Amino acid sequence: MVDIATRVHNHNWRIDPIVRSLIDTDFYKLLMCQSIFRNKPDTHVTFSLINRSTKVRLADLVDEGELREQLDHVRSLSLTRGESTWLRGNMFYGKRQMFRPNFMEWFEGLRLPDYHLEKRNGQFELTFEGRWADVMLWEIPALAVLMELRSRAVLKTMGKFELQVLYARAMTQLWEKIEHLRGIDGLKIADFGTRRRHSHLWQDWCVQAMQEGLGTKFIGTSNCKIAMRRDIEAIGTNAHELPMVYAALADTDAELAQAPYQVLADWHEEHDGNLRIILPDTYGTEGFLKNAPDWLASWTGIRIDSGDAAAGAETAIRWWQERGEDPKTKLVIFSDGLDVAEIERLFARFQGRVKVSFGWGTNLTNDFRGLVPEDRLAPFSLVCKAVSANGRPTVKLSDNPAKAMGPADQIARYKRVFGVGNQVAQAVEV
Repeated sequence: MVDIATRVHNHNWRIDPIVRSLIDTDFYKLLMCQSIFRNKPDTHVTFSLINRSTKVRLADLVDEGELREQLDHVRSLSLTRGESTWLRGNMFYGKRQMFRPNFMEWFEGLRLPDYHLEKRNGQFELTFEGRWADVMLWEIPALAVLMELRSRAVLKTMGKFELQVLYARAMTQLWEKIEHLRGIDGLKIADFGTRRRHSHLWQDWCVQAMQEGLGTKFIGTSNCKIAMRRDIEAIGTNAHELPMVYAALADTDAELAQAPYQVLADWHEEHDGNLRIILPDTYGTEGFLKNAPDWLASWTGIRIDSGDAAAGAETAIRWWQERGEDPKTKLVIFSDGLDVAEIERLFARFQGRVKVSFGWGTNLTNDFRGLVPEDRLAPFSLVCKAVSANGRPTVKLSDNPAKAMGPADQIARYKRVFGVGNQVAQAVEV
């Protein structure tokens, strides 16, 4: 097992880069990329870094030169022969050849395009522009680089023994969580922690700890590189990015109202089984389900990623019942800001009523709360989102207005089109 503390103490980015591979990313990004490659090949998109935790002044913590070196390193990456073989030949969600030959040929030749970086008011303005399929794969490595550089900036002030103690405490803290989760009969949980992880090495350690500590309760990881290395399931379906861009491309209010369903119609043509998971909250869960076409009710399940998680699941259960579907046959995946207490609460409430699963993210792979003075390693909310498509701004409403993004006039328009009423804001920690 890697001695993380010693590796951190001896860090030299040229031999220990933050992002080691183009598949050091989340599985859903590759699935979406293939869909975009097929359905929206000429769409031009801009992605931008957004730090929702403005009190964390990243540009004051992270050296710009180091950031550029790491981003330039990411641009030098391409698929290795072994990675290509794994993607072409491995079984994902019970299906071989998940990735089509023409997509793989394109992916094997991909180098991520250039970036634009500036400092402003203690934050980095980092953007990526180009064809959607080309630039979308910047999201996860960009976030991972900035999160780990922030960690390294704090850790470089610590001595070797201090680092050993820090990681021993962090390991103990995580193991105690795992021991608690081990007692939940029927639990199904996956690692969703790539984008805001403490570091690559730490995420890999967390996955190995989950494997040993939870056994069959641990069902896989969103990280493709770790899934390949550890011979476990790669987990993931789709994300808000798809409806945000499809909606921005709509010319009329009527087309806008249909955009989220067009996303899933395109997805329906490509995937079946456990990849048919609805993510309904981009423009409000209740309105989405109220106006959803009947064929969506037959899908496998739903992912709850914002707002009151229990209320979202109850809404989904009522919707299935109204459409003549048995909720007990449906999968509900919870993935928003989870930690042990919330996992336990949601499992107790919904086990037996639906099939329950959890995607555990930042509080799995980046929980160093209380372990250094002034809590300088506490997780924070950093995202990288598509902010425009073909020159038009994107909008996200969410079930939590604190996560909303887009120009004010467009937010108002989207709320009108999608019938979003009053929403209760909730603190966004991760």
